[in-house]
Amino acid sequence: MKKILIIDDDPTICLMLQGLLKRKNFDADTVFSAGEALKKLEINQFDLVLSDFRLPDFDGLELLQKIKSMHPHVPVIIMTSYADIRTAVSAIKMGAFEYVTKPLNPDEILLQINSALAKSEEPKSSKNSQEKKNKEGLEFVSGNSPNSLQIDQYIKLVAPTDMSVIIEGESGTGKEIAARRIHFDSKRKKKAFVAVDCGALSTDLAGSELFGHIKGSFTGAINDKEGQFESAQGGTLFLDEIGNLSYEIQMKLLRALQERKVRRIGSNKDIDVDVRIVVATNEDLSVAVNNGDFREDLYHRLNEFKITVPALRNRIEDIELFSNYFLELSNNELNKEITGFSSEVLEKFKSYSWPGNLRELRNVIRRSVLLSPEKKVELTSLPNEILNDNANSGFVVEGSNLKLIQAANEKELIVSTLRKVNYNKSKAARMLNIDRKTLYNKIKQYGIDI
Repeated sequence: MKKILIIDDDPTICLMLQGLLKRKNFDADTVFSAGEALKKLEINQFDLVLSDFRLPDFDGLELLQKIKSMHPHVPVIIMTSYADIRTAVSAIKMGAFEYVTKPLNPDEILLQINSALAKSEEPKSSKNSQEKKNKEGLEFVSGNSPNSLQIDQYIKLVAPTDMSVIIEGESGTGKEIAARRIHFDSKRKKKAFVAVDCGALSTDLAGSELFGHIKGSFTGAINDKEGQFESAQGGTLFLDEIGNLSYEIQMKLLRALQERKVRRIGSNKDIDVDVRIVVATNEDLSVAVNNGDFREDLYHRLNEFKITVPALRNRIEDIELFSNYFLELSNNELNKEITGFSSEVLEKFKSYSWPGNLRELRNVIRRSVLLSPEKKVELTSLPNEILNDNANSGFVVEGSNLKLIQAANEKELIVSTLRKVNYNKSKAARMLNIDRKTLYNKIKQYGIDI
């Protein structure tokens, strides 16, 4: 019987989930705070954690990081209101398996739990599983819009080289997919592609994860550990959310890139490595350099080639293509036979802002396929946040450039929010549901006078 820990400060939700899971033959335990959860996790082994994002005593991302530090292989599913969706996507980048939005749908929760448990039980070395994942990822990143065609062109140009690549873009846009395409179009394609979520690594764990350690080098180092540089020997090392690495780890990373050598923690022996580096970030690293948050020498070492993956709202022409692909995957996963989308649904998809980008589109379609009683996905199967979204109403101007219109409206929203909070950037970032770095980047991008 699989053990699941439920973390939510609402006793009603805890009881509902506990009852649902027990009826499905899970052993479900509940706690009402992050502090209680951490105590439980110290003395018990759970197969999965289902946690509310907003808790009274801990920030959701901080709790996630602590859980992943204690039990890195235990999947965590985040429960969140739609207003927190951008942060929920950030949680995915920090190691959460997935997120579900409130109000909760029992079928959706069970689907995510079963998917998470099935994935955690997959053999780590399953070659066929990895090849299938790579194939699926390579298919849905390509589109027909000018932005997508440009990405394809850049990938074809840089893939055959050994140049380091920075991939920029919002969370959920498919940066890792672009990195995989670079690898599988390169001469290193027969070697390993190793992906590391830097956002999920604490300062203490990052050095060990990237460079390895020897037995006894620190408390808990009970065996020698091979770092990810060694695991990627001859292949590609993908460092996602590179901007989250500490200054100390940035220094060690620069040395590894310059000298092509790594040294395990606690060792005095260098190990030669032949690895291509591809990194991704949802912030402008040049701004981070100017703010003193990222080493300038490391930035220039990494920035041999840069690719920017646009947000889904800037690839409207691709939405139907992506939707059909995710529909096919969802039909296979859920054993359904949904044939397509109504014209009203496609119009909604094209007018919605998609703050979670491709990841959100995939989740919405999977949920809609699960709930759809008809052969086509109709409006009644879409979540309320899409049905009630008015973010783009009144924005269309005949003969105007859509990208410019969206940028103008984003700038106007940022300016009006800053005015409301008397230009307090921390408050503005919270109201806009973005982090401070992203807000600073937007202020610079739009030349907002503060």
